[in-house]
Amino acid sequence: MKSTHGRVVDITSLEDLERRLAAGVESLAGWRLVGLDLTGHGPVLRERPVAESLFLGCRFGDGDEQALRRAGALVFPEIPGSPVDPYRAGLYSPRELYDTDRYRDSLDARAYAWSQQVLDRDDALAMALHDHSVDAALAEWVADRDLVGVMGGHALERGSTGYADAARLGHALGSRLTVATGGGPGAMEAANLGAFAAGWPAAALDDALAALADVPSFRPDIGAWADAAFAVMDGATDAGDAGRESLGIPTWHYGHEPPNPFATAIAKFFRNAPREALLLEVCTAGIVFLPGAAGTVQEIFQDACENYYADETSVAPMVLVGRQHWTEDLPAWPLLQALARGRAMEGHVHLVDSLEEAVAVVAG
Repeated sequence: MKSTHGRVVDITSLEDLERRLAAGVESLAGWRLVGLDLTGHGPVLRERPVAESLFLGCRFGDGDEQALRRAGALVFPEIPGSPVDPYRAGLYSPRELYDTDRYRDSLDARAYAWSQQVLDRDDALAMALHDHSVDAALAEWVADRDLVGVMGGHALERGSTGYADAARLGHALGSRLTVATGGGPGAMEAANLGAFAAGWPAAALDDALAALADVPSFRPDIGAWADAAFAVMDGATDAGDAGRESLGIPTWHYGHEPPNPFATAIAKFFRNAPREALLLEVCTAGIVFLPGAAGTVQEIFQDACENYYADETSVAPMVLVGRQHWTEDLPAWPLLQALARGRAMEGHVHLVDSLEEAVAVVAG
């Protein structure tokens, strides 16, 4: 049970509900009851005012739902056929998405397959409600954290120099801030790995990188790729280190790119547009852009647009790593520099060549 935004109370278990009722609560106004089996609670609920209460995906005894509606409650029923809970109250954990031995049977794979079918109105509603619920859970999760984003190419393979660099960047940042990524493979996974290992010595991170290199890519076997990550995480837990938290914000829009298990909290969306906007929005401590291709370039200029129109108090640092990449291979830097000239963001855009410089800018 979590209290949020004044009188709003989220109740996601019968234990929480029964404790409140036993304490003598007089009204359910402002309550959100999520996914509860209330078939045996009709009489006690009817005894109290329920106007301004919200029942999401709950089950009721005969006549109870209609009685609550007549008393002023809003009731959103279960939506059959959806593999995801449209009313979920929190972010995903890695084990929740990878919940079976075979990846193709997992929640993550089932949700992607479902999203690729021809959807009817109920399916579309379930998808929209799910993304709204994840959005709300994400807002709550980031509220008391300082997040720094790490963006970069999804194609980086484990065992490569670029992957190791991204992991070391996450390692350095994760000891001071909460790392956020797009939640996928490549540079995103590496940064989440580094953040997970932020409390480890550098040699232990090197050992993890060496172990992961045996399964360099999620192609052709996502299950083997994920299992290698879970083996590293389980080994750390067995050694008494559960790892540091970090955030991943992936999307089933790119369902061929699986979520990486090193992000301990995962805000996975069906639609990509809100996912992209939220990823940039939550990174209030700034964003480090590693060498990447079209997706990373898009993220640079989405972030630049936010900073272009921001005032001095809300501009977040932008750090592009790799002088040759961003001035010659994909010359985003000259345009970014030109956009920033004379704006509040001008002193907050940086082009560096080393990870140490990037860390100094956003965490110094």
